Amino acid sequence: MTAYAAEPIGTAGPLGALGAGALQGVRVLELGQLLAGPYCAQLLADHGADVVKLEDPQHGDVMRQWGQKFEGRSLWWPIVARNKRCVTADLRTPEGRSIARSLAADVDIVIENFRPGTMERWGLDHETLAAEHPELIMVRISGYGQTGPYAHRAGYASVGEAMGGLRHLVGEPDRPPGRCGISLGDSLTAMFGALGALSALEHRRRTGRGQVVDASIYESVLAVTESLIPEWVLAGHERTRTGATLPGVAPSNVYPTADGGSVLVAANMDTVFRRLTVAMGRPELADDERFVTHGARGAHAAELDALVAEWTSARPADVLLAHLEEHGVPAGPIYRAREMLDDPHFRARESIVSMADPRFGELPMQGVFPRLSASPGEVRWLGPELGEHTDEVLTERLGYTPEAVAQLRSAAVI
Repeated sequence: MTAYAAEPIGTAGPLGALGAGALQGVRVLELGQLLAGPYCAQLLADHGADVVKLEDPQHGDVMRQWGQKFEGRSLWWPIVARNKRCVTADLRTPEGRSIARSLAADVDIVIENFRPGTMERWGLDHETLAAEHPELIMVRISGYGQTGPYAHRAGYASVGEAMGGLRHLVGEPDRPPGRCGISLGDSLTAMFGALGALSALEHRRRTGRGQVVDASIYESVLAVTESLIPEWVLAGHERTRTGATLPGVAPSNVYPTADGGSVLVAANMDTVFRRLTVAMGRPELADDERFVTHGARGAHAAELDALVAEWTSARPADVLLAHLEEHGVPAGPIYRAREMLDDPHFRARESIVSMADPRFGELPMQGVFPRLSASPGEVRWLGPELGEHTDEVLTERLGYTPEAVAQLRSAAVI
């Protein structure tokens, strides 16, 4: 096996000794493809779980091809499949499903994101597997959940973001709904799936029983919409697109600088606003009846933003930010990737780690979060080649003979 190891973080050990982390010893089987299920498994793998990813032997996960490419290779795949061992098995064949069932019998958690009903047709649903493995936890990720009238609809993250209330809130008020530049619905669902898996592990520790974690995309988005529902039901208030600001929260906006840049200043609390007025050389603004309270500032946000923008636009960004820091006013630049790589705080915390890889050379990527003081996670290797660990897992974990593996390969099952 070829392990693409993080340097200087560490290298992959032998089977069964794949690294440290809070989830060391937890075994996970990842089924499905695209982002939500794989990202859920990546989060667990980052913290030490032994994740085996099952892929179609012909094409593998489409994430191997999606996103920006470098010399024909996806730059997304090495991240979303990092710390995983990749095994091929055609789940449309009885032999492929037999491999999946055998692996599922030997893990703590199965993560799948097929359309509801698919696992049942294959005999890989939780009820069937738990008959012989009652401790099994299954994370089921889908667009609409496993129940309800929409359960069997195809559900992509973009649709879940729309139905969960997010898309209506993103963008400028005079334009159609926008979107974030990342797959936020998938990522939120993956995080809730991982949270559910860890909660189910704790429940199993106390009861000895596994369960199903039902994580839908639209509900994962809905879960982060704050008080959107009672605002409408009780107060008749409908949140809508407000661009770079939140109604009633000022000053908290992106402001121009003298060198053509922009900074975000968040000084809407009473005490922080007073510090901002001192930094601006306008302490009298803190006692101005238009701005003296949080509510007053929100009601006169346009006037206040104009005053702040006039002040910031006369100063270069670095000078402005240093001045605001001296006065204890929360502010920061609008970063792109290039600024993150140059930032000393990012470097000091190793927020971005650089991976040595024969395919890419040095591949920078985000590190493992959150940070655990006693049992930190780590990036051990990047996303493997298709089927790279098939022989290893089938022979060492499932007891297949080399001859049996060769026969499955000749039949295109693996």
